[in-house]
Amino acid sequence: MPRIFLLLLACAHLLLPALAHAEEPLRVGSKRFTESYILGEILTQAAAKAGPAEHKQGLGNTAIVLSALRSGAIDVYPEYLGTIGLEILKDPQAGTLEQMRAGLRALGLGVAVPLGFSNGYALATRGDAGIERLSQLAARPDWKIGLSHEFLGRGDGWPGLARRYGLPQQPRGLDHGIAYEALLRHQVDAIDIYSTDAKIHQYGLRVLADDKDYFPRYDAVLLYRLDLPQRLPKAWQALTALEGTIAADDMIAMNAEAELDKKHFAAIARAWLSCRVDGSAVHASGARVHCATNAATAMPTLPGRVDGTAVHPAVDGLWTKTFGNGFGPLARQHLLLVALAVLLGCAAGIPLGIVAALVPRLRQAVLALAGVLQTVPSLALLAMLIPLLGRIGTVPALVALCAYALLPIVRNTCTGLLQVPKGLRTAALALGMTRAQALRHVELPLAAPVILAGIKTAAVMSVGTATIAAFIGAGGFGERITTGLALNDNDMMLAGAIPAALLALLTQAGFEAVERLLARRRGA
Repeated sequence: MPRIFLLLLACAHLLLPALAHAEEPLRVGSKRFTESYILGEILTQAAAKAGPAEHKQGLGNTAIVLSALRSGAIDVYPEYLGTIGLEILKDPQAGTLEQMRAGLRALGLGVAVPLGFSNGYALATRGDAGIERLSQLAARPDWKIGLSHEFLGRGDGWPGLARRYGLPQQPRGLDHGIAYEALLRHQVDAIDIYSTDAKIHQYGLRVLADDKDYFPRYDAVLLYRLDLPQRLPKAWQALTALEGTIAADDMIAMNAEAELDKKHFAAIARAWLSCRVDGSAVHASGARVHCATNAATAMPTLPGRVDGTAVHPAVDGLWTKTFGNGFGPLARQHLLLVALAVLLGCAAGIPLGIVAALVPRLRQAVLALAGVLQTVPSLALLAMLIPLLGRIGTVPALVALCAYALLPIVRNTCTGLLQVPKGLRTAALALGMTRAQALRHVELPLAAPVILAGIKTAAVMSVGTATIAAFIGAGGFGERITTGLALNDNDMMLAGAIPAALLALLTQAGFEAVERLLARRRGA
């Protein structure tokens, strides 16, 4: 025994220094639209040459990814000057980098590394719509306008635009990924677009001139935590080397490769970086990125990159997209989220249901609390949990899923206990059992089928609700759905929805099998 102990001490002595000096990864974030996915991959792969790096992709809108940055869940993400000034700092006067740096310093954040292109907001119509300027929209009060949900509420979005131009329309929310199709099908007459969107030229759209100069400049930059350059100097040096390297035409071409050619985000980033690595010039031809020399060269997988379960659009068919393309890791993530959420829901919900059943004066309050949690919109709950918990990923997703699982478990536990005949409880007490023993050995076993039905409902609901976890980097089949929405790729959305639906059916069947087994045992 002493020899084993000494051997363990020796191993610890050798391993601890290595662990202590193990470099933490650079964590790159991105929002849920094509260009942000691509830029996130470029940053991640560039930094991976200097050390480990990982990409927390598609974290949602500005509010969610900013919360992740401030909490330390990510270190850096690509952002735009107009968004920083008007949406983050709420300061229309913050027009220069120095002014923004002064405002961001109080948040523990910094802005640097202009990437070389600007991607501004604009409104676009069909080419035959008959108007060319935003001011002409005021004379079209009957027009249907579809805007992304973020643009509807942004400080530099629709409210200010409508005031500046006196626009009478009442726009409706429309996901950016499907807005172009809605416009072409005449379901809406105008949409908000990004100036580097590849589909502008493909669909022959007319970008309305901002003749009253409402929109600010949206130069692409890096928004980062102030401690990043000191904490990961090599990774930061690799990121600063990207300054001024991405031209607007190159960004449009990369967006086209993702949205029109359905290429992987990671592959697009590798191709662009490979042009820089081998010394070739990068230029756009038509709607595609090319290297001036050695165009076929592909950059090898970079050491230290933590790809995890990154999911990107593929040219393959629906079958390959569904059951290939990282299916195993995504399935494990999804199953883990559902299983842990249901277990946590049982750990909290069954005791609450017992309290509701045994203490009548608290019954309505307990059931009302569980019901209120069920009504909170999922994305709003996630956005609130990120700053409260100080992290993104699995933890806030589990808290949200547990909250949604509570109601059926609490309600069925309470109902099952109330359905136990009072005579059986009285008989148990008369036989010398304590109240706790009667509850444990008589009432809960009799209420078990009803309680199990509530757990089954919670589990099936959680399978579907767990897809929202992808919005905060927790993985699961929702990653495919969010990527499909960003690219208007129906196959990719189905590749996420079909496995989730199959998992829900398997969960339902599994619980029904358990219920039949318990029924046979009771009958025996």
